[in-house]
Amino acid sequence: MTGIKTTGEKKLMFFSGRAHPELAEEVAQQLGVGVVPTKAYDFANGEIYVRYEESARGADCFVIQSHTAPINQWVMEQLIMIDALKRASARSITVIVPFYGYARQDKKHRGREPISARLIADLMATAGADRILTVDLHTDQIQGFFDGPVDHLFALPLLADYVGKKVDRTKLTVVSPDAGRVRVADRWCDRLGAPLAIVHKRRDKDVANQVTVHEVVGDVEGRVCVLVDDMIDTGGTICAAADALFAHGAEDVIVTATHGVLSGPAGDRLKGSKVSEFIFTNTLPTPGELELDKITVLSIAPTIASAVREVFEDGSVTSLFEEQ
Repeated sequence: MTGIKTTGEKKLMFFSGRAHPELAEEVAQQLGVGVVPTKAYDFANGEIYVRYEESARGADCFVIQSHTAPINQWVMEQLIMIDALKRASARSITVIVPFYGYARQDKKHRGREPISARLIADLMATAGADRILTVDLHTDQIQGFFDGPVDHLFALPLLADYVGKKVDRTKLTVVSPDAGRVRVADRWCDRLGAPLAIVHKRRDKDVANQVTVHEVVGDVEGRVCVLVDDMIDTGGTICAAADALFAHGAEDVIVTATHGVLSGPAGDRLKGSKVSEFIFTNTLPTPGELELDKITVLSIAPTIASAVREVFEDGSVTSLFEEQ
């Protein structure tokens, strides 16, 4: 007999960056594993150093990092973590990105603009990533930017089931805040058996985060409206959409979004809004100053953990969302 025979047992190792350790701990707990001890710190000039304190040789490695503020630091840290695992002879490297940075820059609107979402995918591939696992990309086409498997998870079941248990479904109307979210809002309608309305808006192409709401398409008078979006950044779009719904006679407005970016003036806008409840997942950490009574944060950790388990066991991630 020639060669060497091994046991063939697979080994899962779970790693976390410093951006959102609370989510990493939740996912690890759901998986029944510990987060691998990692030494990570910044040099005086801002350079990042990473070293794992356990061997990753031959392991299936999962590296979680949510691209929260300061986004460029955490993207770079994740790339360095991937590179460290590649050089540590990991068997495979799956990058978990609950919130994918630069996802809004997924195409050229005008000349001389970058497609930064593609650049992020290229950087991850170059660093050594074999697979990307992410939650609610801004647009589905971003999956095609990475030349490898991309597991696209959805927060819709988590968010929709929460809303469905709280609201009288006979009075519920699902509202898309713009034309780009209609397809997602349609899935909400199918799940909750509710009608659809759309807020038509026009964005100022020369001023970032500047939105003008024009009209509401659909019947919202006397209805409980649930506005559905993938992310809320400064809150301008969603609060303006909510004002338009109230102006058209809506009884109440609930806002749901997978990613609560909540930067800049978002805090003041959410506090001053007539919206009764803002519902997010914990793909991003919620700023401490925004822990308001009308902000609800649901955990995406069980969804991510289930997907990680399916990937590790060569199962089907799609089966987690087949009812969609």
